Amino acid sequence: MRNGVIRRLNRTIAPTTVRPVNEQPLSFATRFVFAWVAFFRILFDGRFAARAHLVRESLPAPEPAEPAKIPAAVSAAPKAVDLTPALTLLQLLQRDGRFIDFIEQDVAGFSDADIGAAVRVVHEGCRKVLRGHGRLQAIRNEEEDTKVRIDAGYNPSELKLTGNVQGSAPFSGTLKHKGWRFTGLKLPEALDGHDASVIAPAEVEL
Repeated sequence: MRNGVIRRLNRTIAPTTVRPVNEQPLSFATRFVFAWVAFFRILFDGRFAARAHLVRESLPAPEPAEPAKIPAAVSAAPKAVDLTPALTLLQLLQRDGRFIDFIEQDVAGFSDADIGAAVRVVHEGCRKVLRGHGRLQAIRNEEEDTKVRIDAGYNPSELKLTGNVQGSAPFSGTLKHKGWRFTGLKLPEALDGHDASVIAPAEVEL
């Protein structure tokens, strides 16, 4: 029985002349069948096992795999964002318009007249800061509450569609807000040692 198995295996892997090594990867199915047949051939055929051993000893050692290279975009530390301009603008809005004081104030217990008087102060100061240090431009030039046409290819970051939005442009609707775009900002230079995170220092009267 053993001789019959060997003869069948010999027909599968015949001892032919050495062929040039083909380094193209074999499919999984081919590797599976080859490994199964070679296992029994080596187990029952001493001469074939000797030849296989010689081939194994003559093979060059596998080259060590190179360590995976981390892309520069991943390995690089994230760039810190400079918050100084934004904090400086908040400082100016607080200094001239009491913006932070008004936002943080609980106005639920105030009358409409008291709130209106406070809003006038905040409005005047904040408007002064924005007009003095920044440049604003309306996105749409039409008057509000007038009919406008929105053509295809509009910029969704500049135009927000509301209401019954169906289909694709062109659209026809009513302009409810012109929108604003910041076109420039010029803030005073920060002094050396200045802590930009302090929006307004605490005040103590002596």
